[in-house]
Amino acid sequence: MKKFFLIVIVILTCAVLNIAQANGEHYRIFDAKGKPAAFDDIVKAIGETDVVFLGEQHDDATAHALQMQIFKAVFEKYAKERRVTLSLEMFERDVQTVLDEYLNDLISETHFISSSRAWGNYKTDYRPLVEFAKANKLDVVAANAPRRYVNMVSRLGRDSLNRLSREAKKSLAPLPYADASEAYTKKFAALMGGMTGSVNAHTPMLNAQTLWDATMAFSVAEYLKRNKKALVVHLNGSFHTENRLGTVEHLLKYRSKARVLVVSMRYEDDFKNFDNSKHADLGDFVILTDAKQPRSQR
Repeated sequence: MKKFFLIVIVILTCAVLNIAQANGEHYRIFDAKGKPAAFDDIVKAIGETDVVFLGEQHDDATAHALQMQIFKAVFEKYAKERRVTLSLEMFERDVQTVLDEYLNDLISETHFISSSRAWGNYKTDYRPLVEFAKANKLDVVAANAPRRYVNMVSRLGRDSLNRLSREAKKSLAPLPYADASEAYTKKFAALMGGMTGSVNAHTPMLNAQTLWDATMAFSVAEYLKRNKKALVVHLNGSFHTENRLGTVEHLLKYRSKARVLVVSMRYEDDFKNFDNSKHADLGDFVILTDAKQPRSQR
């Protein structure tokens, strides 16, 4: 009878949280070198880390469903011994108070969504994770730099941040934040259409991107410092953490002994086959999803 009621509770919880299940026919999991891997391999590896970065393409519905499944599995396996925590690129540091108010049932979801500047696809793609955290009294970190300051750097350069008030600077990584690495600079130049040679440490667009990376890294590092047994599940666009660059590099500057795992997810037409020229070392695990599946709407 006890087992019966437990099953009923799990079913009801999933229904309330609207937890989507990724169809195994629409993705494949590989290790860094392209060897087939399993979902349980990822969950086991996460247990040996302090933070796992789940890189995504923001309109990949299959990846979002997988993120939910990973977060739930990590909670079920490790929450008794570790402080399992969700960290999100999708919310900016200056709305942490709003996020905390919602998690503590002080404000309505309507006010939370409007006041936190939630993304257009929040309800379909990120709400299940936040609601799962809320239901299980887990912390959620609003990790990103405010968009207005990222835009300011892209227009006026990184030195413009020095003109901000002390209070405003609290929503950013400590200034001056580190330059992008050479490897990340080359990767960014390629992303921007082969601008190699014209992108360097003084390029405003790269500095704006790096402000995102550094601030997300600092947010995670701060949380790890405050919570010694934390296990942070962080969601971000794949580019920020692919090849263990970007946000990963900055985290290790702030917290050199942090144990990090990177899971990179991207959709491909030929998702069943690992192309070494494109996918090798994108992450400790690489998940290819079916590009033919419907996209999330932002």
